[in-house]
Amino acid sequence: MAKAVVHLLRHGEVYNPEKVLYGRLPGFRLSDLGQAQAKLAGAYLAERDVGYLVSSPLERARQTAAPLAAALELPVAIDERLIEADNALQGRRVAGGQNLGSLFGDPRNWRLFVNPLRPSWGEPYQQVALRVLAAARTARDRADGKEAVCVTHQLPVVAARRYAEGLRLAHDPRSRQCSLASVTTLTFMDELIVKVDYAEPAAVLPAGVGAGA
Repeated sequence: MAKAVVHLLRHGEVYNPEKVLYGRLPGFRLSDLGQAQAKLAGAYLAERDVGYLVSSPLERARQTAAPLAAALELPVAIDERLIEADNALQGRRVAGGQNLGSLFGDPRNWRLFVNPLRPSWGEPYQQVALRVLAAARTARDRADGKEAVCVTHQLPVVAARRYAEGLRLAHDPRSRQCSLASVTTLTFMDELIVKVDYAEPAAVLPAGVGAGA
């Protein structure tokens, strides 16, 4: 049986002083803290035998990939399947729990909350999980016997991990184990994911503000 390793790297903290739920919106870059987190994650992964590096197309993910790319002198491929989950609420000032009462209390939004298990306000969890795992398998194959790194976002990492571990995809976001610039590692034996590991190489830095997906 062939063993392969793929690391799912969540991006660092985003500069977001207005606490916007930015989703896939353009123009959201890493904060100074996020850049420091990306450097620590890059240093951590540079110790591995990484042969392929791929990122979500969003700016914050590409910025997070940059230190590792420089350390290993690898190009950064782009895979749309690693993008943030689609969300009908993006652009609202709700990040960090602000304005949630008015969001749920607005009758115009009620149609979005009919099924929190799917969820009905955004891309279905299963769809997110399957596209991210498909991207991980592509990265695994392109690493050609080495390890691969996929830079993506919180919900895509969590959905892929829960699917791989056979857990319910619907979950409480407060229970997610996926900190900024964290590394969730999938170990494959042929097509089967046999192990999931987790590391927080940027945990030595102080917690920031305005962190999002």
